[in-house]
Amino acid sequence: MDQQFRAFRIHHDAEGFRSGVELVDASVLPDADVTIAVRYSSVNYKDGLASLEDGKIVQRYPFIPGIDLAGEVIASRDERFRPGDAVLCTGYGLGVAHEGGFAEVARVPGDWLLPLPQGLTALEAMAIGTAGFTAAMSVERLLHNGLATEQGPVLVTGATGGVGSMAVSILARLGFEVVASTGKVEAGDRLKALGASAVISREEASQGKRGVLSKELWAGVVDPVGGAATGEIAKSVKYGGSIALSGLTGGGRFDTSVHPYILRGVSLLGIDSVYCPAELRADLWSKLGGVWKPETALEHLITTISLEDLPQALATILQGQMLGRQVVAL
Repeated sequence: MDQQFRAFRIHHDAEGFRSGVELVDASVLPDADVTIAVRYSSVNYKDGLASLEDGKIVQRYPFIPGIDLAGEVIASRDERFRPGDAVLCTGYGLGVAHEGGFAEVARVPGDWLLPLPQGLTALEAMAIGTAGFTAAMSVERLLHNGLATEQGPVLVTGATGGVGSMAVSILARLGFEVVASTGKVEAGDRLKALGASAVISREEASQGKRGVLSKELWAGVVDPVGGAATGEIAKSVKYGGSIALSGLTGGGRFDTSVHPYILRGVSLLGIDSVYCPAELRADLWSKLGGVWKPETALEHLITTISLEDLPQALATILQGQMLGRQVVAL
């Protein structure tokens, strides 16, 4: 392929650490099976980390970040995909060890790709993106672990963020009573529009509680925040309930005791969307285009930006100030 295209690229060399939009040659792309004209990508917390000199995400430079992409196949050595096919890619090494989606063209292994699910446009797929897929994985694990609507409310932390907002929308669509926790209490009306039955401050959700257990409140928890709050929230999970933990924006460590886990049978479920098995990945994306489609989130909390807007968007997500999802239109 002999062409140039626009990409958001990060450099770290003798001239320093810098990033920006530039015109690049197709020779910068890795050797892989399928070449894609990228239509949309999205902004995730891991992308924000990639934009930092000490983010410990990018493994080599210069590099094109972006852990999500959706578009059409240009060329393929994989018989499963043909030119013109609509596809999406999230996870694996995309945007971390492999040139990512913040470019007009990408090249990835066929095993990383899924056909665009029925019920989703490319824009909607990237509005959902890794964040929405992580939310779907969290809901799936909670359901698999026995969560049911009659058991009581489900707490969603970081509810204005990407994972949180999508989780609120999915859970509400499935008929759950959802309590949304956020540091942006001014966004309460928007969270209720997503389907939250109540909105509480993050301080209320995670305030220190005396003793090793406190009042049973939550049938389940979707927690993309992590940090010290997780240990406190565990004290309030109902008997047999679970916490689906997927993030570390609140920190990488928390203190806890064994008591919630051995006296109430609470489960801590780790959520990793990067290497989710292909069969489950395809099943969840099919649900996201159908019965789990987060329509309220897609309606109320999506902003479209350009490559040139990325520096501000990446800074915003790192500061914990992003509301909903920002989709990069290419």
